[in-house]
Amino acid sequence: MTERLLYSVEREYATDMTTMWNAWTDAAELEAWYHPTILDGVPGTFTSETHVGGLWTAAIDVPMNDFVAYFWGRYSVVEPNQRLVHSLSYSQDPAEFAERDPNAPAHRIEIDFEQRSAGVWVRFTQFGEMPEEQAEASKEGMESYFDSLGYHLDSK
Repeated sequence: MTERLLYSVEREYATDMTTMWNAWTDAAELEAWYHPTILDGVPGTFTSETHVGGLWTAAIDVPMNDFVAYFWGRYSVVEPNQRLVHSLSYSQDPAEFAERDPNAPAHRIEIDFEQRSAGVWVRFTQFGEMPEEQAEASKEGMESYFDSLGYHLDSK
């Protein structure tokens, strides 16, 4: 079964590979930046067990819509400083997040890294099924996550 490409976001940052890799794989680092610029992560909900089969989790507070967006999945590919692939499940139900059902509907996320002369290039790609307008909104959201990543890296 072929998964449909939903969107891809890529950017280059003036940083070194170790800093970039840690930003994506260390739970404390993820908690510092992994959210759109107008929202915040929920402290204590970030996990990153960066090995094949390892769990990752994140929760984003969306107060203007009166809910929390819960995300979780498992790493299926971990190639240090090059590539991460993981599943992504989503819920607004804290009980579902606590359960982290490995059989919950999920998308596939691929994150690619490349050292370049001016810094590190990173690309986030999401595969799965969702309506076109939702995919476009998800892409816009991830652009904002990448803005947050840039602000975070600039603060280091």
